[in-house]
Amino acid sequence: MFLGLCALALIALVPLTGGSLSRVAALPFRGVRLLLAALALQVLVISVFTSLPRTLAVIGHIGSYAMLAVVLWLNRSLPGVAVIAAGAAANGITIAINGGTLPASASALRAAGIHLREGFDNSGIVAHPHLAWLGDVMVTPSWLPMRNMLSIGDVLLFVGAAVLVVITTRRPAATSSR
Repeated sequence: MFLGLCALALIALVPLTGGSLSRVAALPFRGVRLLLAALALQVLVISVFTSLPRTLAVIGHIGSYAMLAVVLWLNRSLPGVAVIAAGAAANGITIAINGGTLPASASALRAAGIHLREGFDNSGIVAHPHLAWLGDVMVTPSWLPMRNMLSIGDVLLFVGAAVLVVITTRRPAATSSR
């Protein structure tokens, strides 16, 4: 949710910095349907069908990252996509090797005021986490709305999206004619 708000803020800043949102719309982005399906699958598994059997939830969660990997590969030539892919890989691999859950530190959970629920959580306490440093170990500042935890992968996702938006929305420099 926090990254979604960051993305909206980034888009809102485009016109303020002299950029053009129509340039984002004109990007030759491939695999839009697969991207939307991956995002929908993640939302369904994490937020809607919270009482799914764990195995099914894990398959859906990891499957959404596999779908995202295909979309990123299709769009690898776009600016910032390599950074987005690094963030998605950091999260996806860490989730996969920890049985479908991104490990969260107990202190980050407390600081963010997050209480784990029964059933499947995409991020939470993992008994013996692998690559725990790639998990949700950072917390957004307390003055921001919707306090949440972040991983290094989340930060890379946002940085890559920022690169994509900033580079593609800038107007081309005027060429001088001599």
